[in-house]
Amino acid sequence: MNRSGPSAPTYPFTALVGADELTTALVLSAISPEIGGVLVRGEKGTAKSTAVRALAAVLPEQRVASGCRFGCDPDRSEDCPDRPHEDAPTTRPARLVELPVGATEDRVVGSLDLRRALGDGEAAYQPGLLADAHRGILYVDEVNLLHDHLVDVLLDAAAMGRNTVERDGVSISHPARITLVGTMNPEEGELRPQLLDRFGLTVHVAASRDPHVRAEVVRRRLEADLDPAGFAARYAGSEAELTTRLAAAREAVLRIRLDDRTLRTIARVCAGFDVDGMRADIVTARTAVAHAAWQGRDEVTRADIRAAALLALPHRRRRAPFDAPGLDEELLDRLLDEEPEDDPPGGDDDGAPDRAPDDADTGAPADAPESDPSDAGPEAGPSAPSGRDSSGDSSERPSPAEGPEQSTDAQGESRPEALESPAPGASTSDTTDPTGTVAAGTPYRARRLELTGVGAGPSGRRSPALTPRGRVVGTHPAGHEPAGAPVHLTATLRASAARRAGRTGPTRVTGDDLRHAITRGREANLVLLAVDASGSMAARKRMGEVKTAVLSLLLDAYQRRDRVGLVTFRGAGAELALPPTSSVDAAAARLAEMPHGGRTPLAEGLTEIAKVVARERIRDRNQRALVVLVTDGRATAGTDALARAQRIADAWGHTADTVVVDCEAGRFRMGLAADLAHRMGAEHIPLEQVAASGLVEIVTDRTRPRRSAA
Repeated sequence: MNRSGPSAPTYPFTALVGADELTTALVLSAISPEIGGVLVRGEKGTAKSTAVRALAAVLPEQRVASGCRFGCDPDRSEDCPDRPHEDAPTTRPARLVELPVGATEDRVVGSLDLRRALGDGEAAYQPGLLADAHRGILYVDEVNLLHDHLVDVLLDAAAMGRNTVERDGVSISHPARITLVGTMNPEEGELRPQLLDRFGLTVHVAASRDPHVRAEVVRRRLEADLDPAGFAARYAGSEAELTTRLAAAREAVLRIRLDDRTLRTIARVCAGFDVDGMRADIVTARTAVAHAAWQGRDEVTRADIRAAALLALPHRRRRAPFDAPGLDEELLDRLLDEEPEDDPPGGDDDGAPDRAPDDADTGAPADAPESDPSDAGPEAGPSAPSGRDSSGDSSERPSPAEGPEQSTDAQGESRPEALESPAPGASTSDTTDPTGTVAAGTPYRARRLELTGVGAGPSGRRSPALTPRGRVVGTHPAGHEPAGAPVHLTATLRASAARRAGRTGPTRVTGDDLRHAITRGREANLVLLAVDASGSMAARKRMGEVKTAVLSLLLDAYQRRDRVGLVTFRGAGAELALPPTSSVDAAAARLAEMPHGGRTPLAEGLTEIAKVVARERIRDRNQRALVVLVTDGRATAGTDALARAQRIADAWGHTADTVVVDCEAGRFRMGLAADLAHRMGAEHIPLEQVAASGLVEIVTDRTRPRRSAA
């Protein structure tokens, strides 16, 4: 855990340059924690983590109940296990608690205090990070890489405002009202839609292309590194002013006027962008109120609603997979300017204008304190944050599961209902983009690939595996348990009882009696698609079907937490067109650019596939892989091309489980792909049995064919 107030000075919040949208979102979330926190998306090196850590240093201090392990508010009646709070209240700095991506569930929710349990025989509760973060900020860097079981815990806490623990003989429930702040790089994979919706606001951060702004960022960073204490002292005044302004805005939120006309405007905007549910309306209203309080106004204006919508709606609007995120600001302005049908054209019944004075659109009240230009720098500081830049999210890619409505499959997992498979043989891919490359069709729903046997790969939602979390199926031998394995309380007590029955050792439970559970859950897998992009494979419909299948597999892999890679071979060589990834953004962009034509370097393609599989096995020996080779089996590049390909196929061995999709066409066929599959020990599927939907069915329906459990 990392709390505010470390020994080294934190980079000042007011010293941030060129991050107006980010600082605005963080400030509004601090003014009104009920908004639900902030998700910060952006490329590497854009001060995402710096801004979040700097925020904690400017938050007003909190009154807390003395002696309370959960930091409860003495002025608020809370159902706390440590009540009654009899000592006089005290104050403490606002907390910033960091949740590491690799944290265990016990450390997050709390668990049995083993020292007291083993020493005194008392089933005492040891609070976790959720207890530490109560009434503070819970910060998750690289939140998109967080394990699913921790995501579930955060969802529960964010929804209920409480943490309930029922495990290892502990039964307790304590308040856990957290402001969730997460940062992520979309290139490393998207965020689960259930967790995405729990973030009240979202911003996309990109490095400025203005040389003056970039130079100022570098200058301040170098100064802070050279003399951290002196740099922090320079901004002490502006930091104290910001803290005072935040405290005043928190009090003003309770007095802000939100009339019926304003609520109807917010509802019209949310309905106009076709958002799901009512959370968007509630968050937009709360954000607009916080923005008005921050700007020193007594009522919500058009400018406040506009700023709130740009922060609260981009990640909630319904869109198809691979659509660009963000909001159409022209549509937003039209929705804001529409007159409600049940209102007179002149404004509210009480005469309040629909539009604020001109200064409201600038985001600065007339009496706002002026900042020192020497301290603020270009585009600096949250002392007067601006609204969202019109190009803010133009470079983002969507999470594929943020699109169509969700339904539940037989395993109880969500899926996009609109992604229906087209009829077998139907072509949705006979289009080309302006560059002449074949465009993919609409992705469709893919059924789950489930490898046979029990693996030991990274946690996911695909194939059976021994994982750190899941159903208990046994216990590890004493002294041979892996790191992070949960304690099996019943087995521990049984081992202790057996030892005492033999009259050996102490009469109480000791460390040697500890037994750790073997748990079985599901793992993520690697699906490697190897596509022959030569001239013989370049038929427009054929390539369109393959591209559509790849997108569909990636969409399914995102939901199952799998990784997908793409190898293409054409001309004189092969290349890894898409390194194994779970990023929809990178896959869609790379696939759209995939060229085709030329000779068929089949041997080079097989060699590259083997290299990729071997390299990934070195990186993670436990992750199992499936290769889907799409080719007609012809080898025309180089001397003895076919013989070289056959020799490589003969030596394929147990490189990976493989499917060969035979794309040979015509009345007279040479059977080269079938021979290749036989040599590789792979399953052979003729193309006429695999339409655009059929390719995914081959990959995701292989639960019964021959396959080893390796």
